Amino acid sequence: METRRQTNKGEEGMGVSTGHEDTATATTVDWRGRPSNPEKHGGMRAASFVLGLQAFEIMGIAAVGNNLITYVINEMHFPLSTSANIVTNFIGTVFLLALLGGCISDSYLGSFWTMLIFGFVELSGFILLSVQAHLPQLKPPQCNMVSDGERCVEAKGFKAFIFYLALYLVALGSGCVKPNMVAHGADQFNRDSPKQSKSLSSYFNAAYFAFSIGELIALTVLVWVQTHSGMDVGFGVSAAAMAMGLISLVSGTLLYRNKPPQGSILTPIAQVFVAAILKRKQRCPPSPHMLHGSQNNVLVGSVATSKFKFLDKACIKIQDGNNVKESPWRLCTVAQVQQVKILLSVIPIFACTIVFNTILAQMQTFSVQQGSSMNTQLTKNFHIPPASLQAIPYIILIFLVPLYDAFFVPFARRFTGNVSGISPLQRIGFGLFVATFSMVAAAIMEDKRRNAAVNEKKVLSIFWITPQFLIFGLSEMFTAVGLIEFFYKQSSTGMQAFLTAITYFSYSFGFYFSSVLVSLVNKITSSSSSDGWLKDDDLNKDRLDLFYWLLAVLSFINFLNYLFWAGWWYSYKPSSSVPLQSDAHGEEFMGQGFNSSKIVADVNSIP
Repeated sequence: METRRQTNKGEEGMGVSTGHEDTATATTVDWRGRPSNPEKHGGMRAASFVLGLQAFEIMGIAAVGNNLITYVINEMHFPLSTSANIVTNFIGTVFLLALLGGCISDSYLGSFWTMLIFGFVELSGFILLSVQAHLPQLKPPQCNMVSDGERCVEAKGFKAFIFYLALYLVALGSGCVKPNMVAHGADQFNRDSPKQSKSLSSYFNAAYFAFSIGELIALTVLVWVQTHSGMDVGFGVSAAAMAMGLISLVSGTLLYRNKPPQGSILTPIAQVFVAAILKRKQRCPPSPHMLHGSQNNVLVGSVATSKFKFLDKACIKIQDGNNVKESPWRLCTVAQVQQVKILLSVIPIFACTIVFNTILAQMQTFSVQQGSSMNTQLTKNFHIPPASLQAIPYIILIFLVPLYDAFFVPFARRFTGNVSGISPLQRIGFGLFVATFSMVAAAIMEDKRRNAAVNEKKVLSIFWITPQFLIFGLSEMFTAVGLIEFFYKQSSTGMQAFLTAITYFSYSFGFYFSSVLVSLVNKITSSSSSDGWLKDDDLNKDRLDLFYWLLAVLSFINFLNYLFWAGWWYSYKPSSSVPLQSDAHGEEFMGQGFNSSKIVADVNSIP
């Protein structure tokens, strides 16, 4: 299925391969495996069908994830802290499995087939959740966890098995679909074209807009359905939304430009480490031009950098007088080493977003419970579902994102020369800085709510906690989009979905860290006279405000840490290496930056 072309006279240059071929670059194909036609395939028209899947998929899973804690407590009868950990572990697993989806896509199936297959897995999980919520035989006996909590029977045995099976079918499907939606949509644009490079930047904003639309509908319409018509109907609507998303995906089949899988993406990476270790006693040649694979594809400034220089030894060819060909586990190409250096260089940026996603976890657990203990009445006959509070930032963002793309990006582009207006790293940094203030607002509001409930016997309106959601929504618009754009633009040939999946892997770490942090805080703050800040099921007895202050401090420290690593990345800048290549006449020309599919990209795409 792999279709490749050689670099000939007049073509733009050679791509970085995954180690199998140094002088070939993968091209895109249509649904029949034939080379794609730029006039018929790709572009925003094709990407719009992927955006449809993204909107419907997030609509389905957000309605489940954001109100799951209510279902787990009221229907499954798990305690609050256990329920919070179930939700964070579930969402963490979704994002953890994104790595699996990216690996399967880039190595074996391609983005389209990975989305289609695992989309049906996710759909089956939604259906099973709906069936369990509908049948009393699959749930513990009904009771009120607030008034009769001690007498409520927790779900165990077969009932718990069905619940976890359905939940993690959804996690498996969604995890494998998510990175491929972003990667497949971005693959519809040719970044060697200045015009399409700008369209690619707009696509990332459009993807977040589709995400916001899906979240907004999920947190308003679907959560309202769950609250008033039952969780069984709500889960059923999530299943219907996922089915609509799959229909949207399939509808664009004839328009897609598909990147064929390149074979195992992990083997070439492993070969670099093995070869570097085996040749650890060798000395690197004085010039990077002498390294294996650099004769026709010299990455000036990248392989020669002092960062990760030990990996360069994987490219040293042993000169022992014999012409015996060395094993690929002992001798690698410059392109392979460059690929591994990129992976290593983005790890610190990835790590700096973990605390940010830990804050996101609180928005979907404790902040929902916070809203449940407040006055949710909007009118005489209408009450706001607490989970719908998370819709507030998305109401703002569906207006803010188009304005950002239409006005701010062109305005900033005049000063920065960057096609994205500001670089992805700058966008991430601003988002991390703003996230701190969402936790400051949450801590202040929780202290006010708790004081009113305990000392004044008053129940505050749920609207008092809207600022924390608004601030975090703004933060997420900058951080999430910047992170996806950053990782996608660093990706090497055949690794777009995998590196995009690392973005979601960060979410996974954040949600798992949230579970660990809750348990750790409870353990440290527990004493003979106190059960800990978050030990009780009653927020009026807990100290959620202190927990929010702790997160605010961690968030600010994390922002300072990010500034250090962003500066380190700019000083290293693996993607700014300039390849010197020769055309058919032997004349050298320079590509403009490192590109995931061709090492030739617009310099403005570099963060």
